[in-house]
Amino acid sequence: MDDRPRERMILQGRSSLSNAEIIAILIGSGTRQKSAVQLAREILTAFDNDLDKLGRVNLQNLLRFRGMGEAKAVTILAALELGRWRSNADLKPPTVITSSNDAYLHVRDRFQDLEHEEFYIVLLDRSNKVQALEHISKGGISGTAVDGKIIFRSALEHKSSGIILCHNHPSGNLKPSSADQEITKKLIQFGQLVDIKILDHLILTNKGYFSFTDEGLIR
Repeated sequence: MDDRPRERMILQGRSSLSNAEIIAILIGSGTRQKSAVQLAREILTAFDNDLDKLGRVNLQNLLRFRGMGEAKAVTILAALELGRWRSNADLKPPTVITSSNDAYLHVRDRFQDLEHEEFYIVLLDRSNKVQALEHISKGGISGTAVDGKIIFRSALEHKSSGIILCHNHPSGNLKPSSADQEITKKLIQFGQLVDIKILDHLILTNKGYFSFTDEGLIR
C-alpha cells in the first residue's frame, strides 16, 4: 500500500497520507529503479523534509532529480502555488495602514518564497489609505539596486503623502544591513525636501518582518 497512495487515499482519506505520498500522487509514476513514493521521499530529503523549503524551489531545482520530467515538476510547482493561494485567501490585505503589521500584511505575498531580493513601495494618501503598491527593482541573493528618482517620481505622480519602503532578505536574516540603513536615511532626507514622508521601511523574510519605525530607526 505504501507504493499505492491513490488507493490509500480512496480507502482511508486524504488525511491518512504522508507528505511523500501526496507528492507521489502529483508525480504520478516513478521509474524502473524507484516508485513515485521513493522519488517523492528523495525530493523531500533533499530539502530536509521541510515543506517551507520545498515551497521555494523552481523548475530547475526539481528537474535535477532523476525521473522528474518537466510535466511532473510543473505539476508539483502548481500544487505548491495553489496551496499558497489557499492559505492567503482569507487574509485580505488592509487598505488603510495604521501599523507596521498592516503594511506587512499588505505586501507579504509579493515576497513569499523569493530566492532573490526585490524592492517595493506602498504609497499612501493623507489618511494613510493605500494608493498603490509599486515594484521598484529586482536583484540577486544579496541585494537589489534602489533608485530614489523612481521612488519619488511614482509618489509625486500619485500625489502621495507617505511612502513605506519594503524589501526582502532571502537569507532569512531580519537585521538591516548598513546599506539598508544608508538608503533609508537618504530617502528620508529627500522626502523632507518634497514633503513626502518615509513612514517605515520593512525587511521581510518567510518568517516575519523587521520595522525600522518600530525599532526606532525612523522617527
